[in-house]
Amino acid sequence: MPAPVVHFEIGCKDLEKTKSFYGQLLGWEYVPGMPNMGMIANLGGHVEKPTDGIGGHINCLGHPPHQYVTIYAMVDDIPGTLAKAEKLGGKTLIPATEVPQMGHFAWFTDPEGNAVGLWKPMQR
Repeated sequence: MPAPVVHFEIGCKDLEKTKSFYGQLLGWEYVPGMPNMGMIANLGGHVEKPTDGIGGHINCLGHPPHQYVTIYAMVDDIPGTLAKAEKLGGKTLIPATEVPQMGHFAWFTDPEGNAVGLWKPMQR
Protein backbone atom coordinates (compact mmCIF):
# COMPACT_ATOMS: atom_id res chain seq x y z
CA MET A 1 0.00 0.00 0.00
CA PRO A 2 1.37 3.48 -0.81
CA ALA A 3 2.40 5.69 2.11
CA PRO A 4 -0.14 8.54 2.43
CA VAL A 5 0.92 12.14 3.01
CA VAL A 6 -0.45 12.92 6.48
CA HIS A 7 1.15 16.20 7.60
CA PHE A 8 3.09 19.23 6.43
CA GLU A 9 5.54 21.59 8.13
CA ILE A 10 6.58 25.13 7.27
CA GLY A 11 9.81 26.46 8.78
CA CYS A 12 10.39 30.09 9.73
CA LYS A 13 12.58 32.47 11.76
CA ASP A 14 9.75 34.62 13.18
CA LEU A 15 6.95 32.37 14.42
CA GLU A 16 4.41 35.06 15.33
CA LYS A 17 4.87 36.92 12.05
CA THR A 18 4.53 33.71 10.04
CA LYS A 19 1.48 32.52 12.00
CA SER A 20 -0.15 35.90 11.46
CA PHE A 21 0.58 35.80 7.73
CA TYR A 22 -0.98 32.37 7.19
CA GLY A 23 -3.81 33.10 9.62
CA GLN A 24 -4.82 36.19 7.68
CA LEU A 25 -4.16 34.67 4.26
CA LEU A 26 -5.67 31.20 4.70
CA GLY A 27 -7.79 31.45 7.85
CA TRP A 28 -5.57 29.12 9.87
CA GLU A 29 -6.03 29.08 13.66
CA TYR A 30 -3.47 27.64 16.06
CA VAL A 31 -3.46 25.40 19.13
CA PRO A 32 -2.51 27.64 22.08
CA GLY A 33 0.49 27.10 24.34
CA MET A 34 2.88 25.35 21.95
CA PRO A 35 6.32 27.00 22.24
CA ASN A 36 8.34 27.36 19.04
CA MET A 37 5.54 25.98 16.88
CA GLY A 38 2.08 26.75 15.67
CA MET A 39 0.02 23.57 15.27
CA ILE A 40 -2.79 24.47 12.89
CA ALA A 41 -5.99 23.84 14.82
CA ASN A 42 -8.59 24.09 12.08
CA LEU A 43 -7.14 21.67 9.51
CA GLY A 44 -7.32 17.92 9.21
CA GLY A 45 -8.07 15.95 12.36
CA HIS A 46 -7.02 18.56 14.94
CA VAL A 47 -10.58 19.82 15.52
CA GLU A 48 -13.99 18.50 16.47
CA LYS A 49 -15.23 19.24 12.95
CA PRO A 50 -12.32 18.21 10.71
CA THR A 51 -11.89 20.09 7.46
CA ASP A 52 -10.75 18.80 4.13
CA GLY A 53 -7.02 18.43 3.75
CA ILE A 54 -4.22 17.29 6.01
CA GLY A 55 -3.02 18.87 9.22
CA GLY A 56 0.21 20.74 9.60
CA HIS A 57 2.26 23.14 11.65
CA ILE A 58 4.60 26.10 11.45
CA ASN A 59 7.91 25.53 13.19
CA CYS A 60 10.62 27.87 14.48
CA LEU A 61 13.62 25.60 15.05
CA GLY A 62 15.90 28.37 16.32
CA HIS A 63 18.66 27.22 13.95
CA PRO A 64 19.04 26.57 10.21
CA PRO A 65 17.24 25.55 8.16
CA HIS A 66 14.77 28.36 8.79
CA GLN A 67 12.87 28.54 5.51
CA TYR A 68 11.64 25.15 4.38
CA VAL A 69 8.47 23.26 3.57
CA THR A 70 8.26 19.53 3.95
CA ILE A 71 5.61 16.84 3.83
CA TYR A 72 5.35 13.75 6.01
CA ALA A 73 4.42 10.32 4.69
CA MET A 74 3.08 7.78 7.17
CA VAL A 75 5.00 4.48 7.23
CA ASP A 76 4.98 1.36 9.39
CA ASP A 77 8.78 1.11 9.72
CA ILE A 78 10.81 4.32 9.87
CA PRO A 79 14.29 2.70 10.15
CA GLY A 80 13.46 0.29 7.33
CA THR A 81 12.15 3.08 5.12
CA LEU A 82 15.28 5.18 5.79
CA ALA A 83 17.50 2.21 4.90
CA LYS A 84 15.57 1.72 1.67
CA ALA A 85 15.86 5.44 0.87
CA GLU A 86 19.63 5.22 1.31
CA LYS A 87 19.85 2.17 -0.96
CA LEU A 88 17.94 4.17 -3.59
CA GLY A 89 20.34 7.13 -3.38
CA GLY A 90 18.77 9.15 -0.57
CA LYS A 91 20.34 10.27 2.69
CA THR A 92 19.05 10.26 6.28
CA LEU A 93 18.96 13.77 7.75
CA ILE A 94 17.23 13.04 11.07
CA PRO A 95 16.85 9.45 12.28
CA ALA A 96 13.66 8.23 13.96
CA THR A 97 12.92 10.72 16.74
CA GLU A 98 10.12 10.50 19.29
CA VAL A 99 7.45 13.16 19.59
CA PRO A 100 6.28 12.42 23.15
CA GLN A 101 2.84 10.80 23.36
CA MET A 102 2.30 11.20 19.60
CA GLY A 103 4.70 9.09 17.54
CA HIS A 104 8.04 9.20 15.74
CA PHE A 105 9.32 11.22 12.80
CA ALA A 106 12.43 11.23 10.61
CA TRP A 107 13.74 13.30 7.69
CA PHE A 108 15.60 12.12 4.60
CA THR A 109 16.63 13.65 1.32
CA ASP A 110 15.88 12.15 -2.05
CA PRO A 111 18.65 11.90 -4.68
CA GLU A 112 17.83 15.48 -5.82
CA GLY A 113 18.25 16.89 -2.28
CA ASN A 114 14.57 17.40 -1.41
CA ALA A 115 13.86 16.90 2.30
CA VAL A 116 10.89 14.66 3.10
CA GLY A 117 9.54 13.55 6.46
CA LEU A 118 8.37 10.16 7.65
CA TRP A 119 5.78 9.69 10.40
CA LYS A 120 4.69 6.73 12.49
CA PRO A 121 2.01 7.37 15.11
CA MET A 122 2.20 5.79 18.57
CA GLN A 123 0.37 2.51 18.97
CA ARG A 124 -2.75 3.07 21.05
